[in-house]
Amino acid sequence: MWSRRQGRLRPVVCGVEELRRRRREREAVLRKARREQQLVSKRLLRDDAPEEAGEGCVSAILGETEVQQLLRQAQRGTEEKRERALVSLRRGLQHPETQQTFIQLEGSMRTLVGLLTSNQAQLQLEAARCLHELSHSEQSTVAEACLPATSYLLTYLSSHSSDFIELCLYTLGNLIVESEAVRRQLLPQGIVPALAACIQSPHVAVLEALGFALSQLLQAKEAPEKIIPSSILASTLPQHMLQLLQPGPKLNPGVAVEFAWCLHYIICSQVSNSLLIVHGALSTLGLLLLDMAEAVQRTEDTGLELLACPVLRCVSNLLTEAEMETVGGQMQLRDERVVAALFILLQFFFQKQPSLLPEGLWLLNNLTANSPSFCTSLLSLDLIEPLLQLLPVSNVVSVMAVQVFLQQSGLQALEKHHEEAQLQDRVYALQQTALQG
Repeated sequence: MWSRRQGRLRPVVCGVEELRRRRREREAVLRKARREQQLVSKRLLRDDAPEEAGEGCVSAILGETEVQQLLRQAQRGTEEKRERALVSLRRGLQHPETQQTFIQLEGSMRTLVGLLTSNQAQLQLEAARCLHELSHSEQSTVAEACLPATSYLLTYLSSHSSDFIELCLYTLGNLIVESEAVRRQLLPQGIVPALAACIQSPHVAVLEALGFALSQLLQAKEAPEKIIPSSILASTLPQHMLQLLQPGPKLNPGVAVEFAWCLHYIICSQVSNSLLIVHGALSTLGLLLLDMAEAVQRTEDTGLELLACPVLRCVSNLLTEAEMETVGGQMQLRDERVVAALFILLQFFFQKQPSLLPEGLWLLNNLTANSPSFCTSLLSLDLIEPLLQLLPVSNVVSVMAVQVFLQQSGLQALEKHHEEAQLQDRVYALQQTALQG
């Protein structure tokens, strides 16, 4: 299940699986940077698009006259010549200078939208690719210039072509995160119901693109107040997201990563986490932790470190809910296998991904904070020594592993086992670690 995804839903000449893997890894880095520096992350499908092999063309910056000429050529002549003109325009739009020239040119966006809505599928696709290049711009003015096209991109989410839907989703995702004006226009036009319809797609590429677009929408500054309560939680999206995170042969790692982040953003909004718990969020994520722990024992090259971060955060945040006991959430995670699975993952992170250790220890802290049974599990499962082994990794990890077990009911759990001969040394070591901290 956790091996790299094999196969692809469309023939592409350039190692799509590897490109998608790299893109997910770059996105993980961008997400970290965005949290720390408030950056905007976008996706570009240029690497995935079948290039015109053998032409040897290098994209060049286009001036106003050249842009006008290409737009004229794209409107008349044979379909092949029109398509070739749009390909040249798309390549030129890879440059910020050409993007600025394009949006400042009167009638250019109207012409591009006209091509997007034509009855010739290949021209539609090339026009959408031009818009995708524009959506990746770092200039907010370029995103807002694309406003006239967004309602059509939304309509095409019901297209019969999975490739076209995927492209429209990534383009919308890029525009959504950049421009509040785009979000104000798309929300009343029904972007959330459209996304909810897409989540039932059988195509993995569409689901992954959907997860990206939805995560962009969920990160909007107005999402906790205006988008999540009235639109997201009122839709079927949360239930479908949890279904896509269910362990099993149908679980796709790339799709799971995207929707785990979506779930994380919803939980962080603290709008109605108890509703997610009622829908089975904790039980689903708990099973996913068990599945990931099993995967790292089978193979080292699992690729699950991209999924581990959002899953660990989701569970940690849900465990802090004040209404946990009333909705039965705590009961869903009382299985001590969760603690054992977490330690398997911590050992894996220790070797392969030390930056994730604080995330795992934060979850361990929340698991044990109000649960004597989980504290006792650390002793009954002989996990004190592995916990102590994590101390030298970093100051942050050291401080957490001082606090993670000994706070609140952890101290009482230690006292109960202080007289047991086989555990005395470990209990004493942990207590001394706390005193020294």
